[in-house]
Amino acid sequence: MNQKKTTHNTRTIPRKYHIVFWLGYFSFNVLRWGSYFDDYWYSLKSNLVEFPLHILLVYANLYYFIPKFLIQKKYKRYIVSIVGSLTALYIVRTALTYLLVTKNIWPEAAAGQEAFSLNHIIAVTLGEFYVLAVATAIKLTIDWVQQRQRIENLKKEQLKSELNFLKAQIQPHFFFNTLNNLYALTLEKSNQAPSVVLKLSDIMQYVIYDIAAPKVPLLKEIEYLQNYIDLERFRCHENATIECSIDGDVTGVEVPPMIFLPYLENSFKHGNKYSDDFYIYISFEKTSEKQLVFRITNSLHPSDHSSTAGIGNNNTQRRLDLLYGNEHTLTINSSTNSFEVSLKLPLTLNDTK
Repeated sequence: MNQKKTTHNTRTIPRKYHIVFWLGYFSFNVLRWGSYFDDYWYSLKSNLVEFPLHILLVYANLYYFIPKFLIQKKYKRYIVSIVGSLTALYIVRTALTYLLVTKNIWPEAAAGQEAFSLNHIIAVTLGEFYVLAVATAIKLTIDWVQQRQRIENLKKEQLKSELNFLKAQIQPHFFFNTLNNLYALTLEKSNQAPSVVLKLSDIMQYVIYDIAAPKVPLLKEIEYLQNYIDLERFRCHENATIECSIDGDVTGVEVPPMIFLPYLENSFKHGNKYSDDFYIYISFEKTSEKQLVFRITNSLHPSDHSSTAGIGNNNTQRRLDLLYGNEHTLTINSSTNSFEVSLKLPLTLNDTK
């Protein structure tokens, strides 16, 4: 049996950036101390001795001491590890400098200090702390930025998943209602049934293929609502009034798909559609305040005051909260004979005009 091995790279900083950092830092140190002593050859040799020890200490701290001790709150072990490492590094560095570079292991000292003197130990230790602090600060800063980015990406994925789930709930709900309408027509052996099938086919094409995107053109959404209205008209009184108006140029305006449908469904569901005075008025207005205002008003059956309930409205309110937060305004007014919904959304365009 063939087995495929999958490896996951947990390195937060690509290797090439490590190399660039150390080469840059090494070059800076060689030039700085070479200029200070006016002896670039000495500076090069001493840094060639010191830098492997710097690198060893830095990576031991970043990839072993911090995750094994500091993050695990084993502070005493961390301190002992750092102190022990600095002690060992001082001894090795001093010995290598003496053997390979110069017998004067501290030429910058004014009074010719000896190795293993207190001043020399402090000077070398502070230098190592400087390297350690700079490298650790860079690494922890990059880790913090990347962690924040991961959290933001996770939030976006969770938001996307929840929105997709809400849309998935609305679609079966809608088709269930529409198929009920079609079933009623077939029971009546209505000649209108074929037209209903064609309208339903257009709506299914929209729902299955077009609403995968987070936003759709408003005009396409209105066309979809009109198809739904045409389906419902088959079950309304012939004198029922259903009107839709558009105020302003909405070309290029985009909206979340199926965001208005639940309110239209409720208008048919809770209105007395078999009455000759049944009405639904729908309007879309593009305002000068860069808002899109959707309003729908319908006559209400006197015995029905439950038009705010149902999965459609609940999901729509949740989607609006997720997509717009406090940037949208939903107002619902109900009286004995009428019901009105007003929804204000920030204007979204699909171009830069």
